[in-house]
Amino acid sequence: MSAGGAIFGKLKALGVDYVFTNSGTDFPPIIEGLIEARDEGLDLPEPLTVPHEMVAVGMAHGYYQISGQAQSVMLHTNVGLSNGATGVINAACDQVPMFVMSGRTPVAESDRFGARTVPIGWGQEMYDQTGLVREACKWDYELKFADQVSEVLDRGWTVANSTPTGPVYLSLPREVLCEPCPPAGLDQPSKMAPSRGAANRDDLAQAAELIAKAKRPLVIAQRGAGSQEAFDALARFVEDWALPVSMYWANQIAIPMASPCHVGWNPDALLKEADVVVVINALAPWFPDRASPPEDAKVINIGPDPLFTRNTPIRNFRSDVTLAGETSTVLLELIEAVNAQDRDANSIAARLERVAALAEENRAQVRATAAKGNKQVTSKEWVAHILGKLIREQSANGRKSSVFHELGCPLPQLELDEHLNYFQEPHSGGLGWGLPAAVGGQLADRDRLVFATMGDGSYMFANPAVCHQVMEALELPVITLVLNNEEWGAVRHSVEGLYKGGRAAQANDVPLTSLRPSPDFTKTAEASRAYTETVTDGAEVEAALRRAIKVATQEKRQVLLNIAIERTGPH
Repeated sequence: MSAGGAIFGKLKALGVDYVFTNSGTDFPPIIEGLIEARDEGLDLPEPLTVPHEMVAVGMAHGYYQISGQAQSVMLHTNVGLSNGATGVINAACDQVPMFVMSGRTPVAESDRFGARTVPIGWGQEMYDQTGLVREACKWDYELKFADQVSEVLDRGWTVANSTPTGPVYLSLPREVLCEPCPPAGLDQPSKMAPSRGAANRDDLAQAAELIAKAKRPLVIAQRGAGSQEAFDALARFVEDWALPVSMYWANQIAIPMASPCHVGWNPDALLKEADVVVVINALAPWFPDRASPPEDAKVINIGPDPLFTRNTPIRNFRSDVTLAGETSTVLLELIEAVNAQDRDANSIAARLERVAALAEENRAQVRATAAKGNKQVTSKEWVAHILGKLIREQSANGRKSSVFHELGCPLPQLELDEHLNYFQEPHSGGLGWGLPAAVGGQLADRDRLVFATMGDGSYMFANPAVCHQVMEALELPVITLVLNNEEWGAVRHSVEGLYKGGRAAQANDVPLTSLRPSPDFTKTAEASRAYTETVTDGAEVEAALRRAIKVATQEKRQVLLNIAIERTGPH
């Protein structure tokens, strides 16, 4: 079998279910080899045609977030890789493992099978194609010989899945893909188990003692708890020890938002008076120019790469105790260690009463903000409030849901309570992630109710025609909510935040932010047979969302709601 076909059999042996592909003229040996492997009855991952590279990488990202299984992406030489590079940067920031590959233009100009044929064989040559993604990848390599396929894929897969996880890249010269590949090892899993890592025992003991003795503790969680077991355990633990939790700029939720210890999005007030701060997998746990811990406070950082040494050149948040390892593993070990400490039950009970009052006060403020949007031109907060209500209803009836958020429905008003309920765009800010990730998440769990909520700018970044075509082709009933304020609101609010009371804050027209005239986004989705509605009144939001859920769950058909939003928050 040719190396082009052998790659697919090996990927399946490594546990890959889908290869998200965008093919080109470097793909003849891949396509021929794939047919050969299929004809021979080999067990193969399903190759999916995705008509834009950013969507392909985003789908692999979302698939992993729901399934926990790393997938593969296969792109076209340098130009396809450049289109997918933003997605790879996003995956690196989110510590999402994936095996990214792209063809390499043939090395030989002639006299070798697979050599260059058409002008792009010369036009796509680069001195360093891998340089397009090297900084975002944990490992990169170029396949040199066909008989390397098994061991090279073993190596890449193991590195991608080792702590901290992340994307890896392999370039595939066309001549090598044309060569015959020996079968040894192609049907076997990797010979190397990924490295998981664990926190140092002495550091765990020190952290446990600090937490147990803390008078004014604070937990800041940004990227979830890492697993269902750790999510449940952390929820019990913070309530048992009366630890307030702020999910500041969260990518995922770490405890149920209904918890009496969930004190909201903004940690500033509690941070300024804290004596112990526990930071759970947070790239930027606070805004240094706005609030920081007292000088005598102790800060504990937890996560796969708690100091973010791999991808972040400058990050100087304090860390008196650093616990490196898979977030879920470290949390479970730390919880066990803290529970073994002596406890002052009266002090904990009194603190829980104060924390619960803060949490309830925050929830009242969040709901009051949402209620202001129940008017003709509604707000993102009101849409989020209604969506959260309906998600909780679905949960009560046994249906799991996930929201993929990209400048769409803000987390505070969603009030979500379940592990995997919520994913926010990576802090790398590569827009166009939300809708593709939602599509990948839906592919990973077809029975899950999946919402992609985004601003109109983020929707346009997402290559929406491609996303809707893929949803139709794969019969994926994602519900897309375009919260349409006809502008790049995040850009405008960034200007107003830096130049407080400046010209932009006083201007009726802020340059470089307007997206008017707004396209009729329903037409884009309708081209792929989606059910669509345009909603212009806050009072119509709940009924429209109920119709959307009915279509998605009963007809198994994709939905798009284009919701007119006032120009307010920067979510």
